[in-house]
Amino acid sequence: MIEQDTIKLLRECDAGIKMGIASIDDVMISAGSRELRECLTECRRRHEKLEEEIEVALQRFHDDGKDPSPMAKGMSWVKTNVKLALDESDQTIADLMVDGCDMGVKSLNKYLNQYKAADEQAKDIAKKLIAMEEQLGRDMRRFL
Repeated sequence: MIEQDTIKLLRECDAGIKMGIASIDDVMISAGSRELRECLTECRRRHEKLEEEIEVALQRFHDDGKDPSPMAKGMSWVKTNVKLALDESDQTIADLMVDGCDMGVKSLNKYLNQYKAADEQAKDIAKKLIAMEEQLGRDMRRFL
């Protein structure tokens, strides 16, 4: 049970971090201010570093991880592009990122509670990702 919960939690972290990186990439080109671009770039770098940690943890179990669901990616892409087509501003980007962070935090907490038997390393990774998403949400609020 411990191993299965660990793998499942790590897979959800993998999908979540990939979704976060894709979301940052989707809005980065539209960022108007240097300050917002730097904030997004630094956050992407931190996500990539944690993504490597997740991949190493998954390799212990000979698991390839998980991609975000095509439906979630598609809905996110549509929402982002429609909102940016209507208003390509830093405020819109910040609004999109705060919403995404909130959804990520909610999902990750759900999985953390669902996979209670996961090992401590997997739980720590999930908690790091939750903390990163919460921090990005706080950082984005100054652009709202």
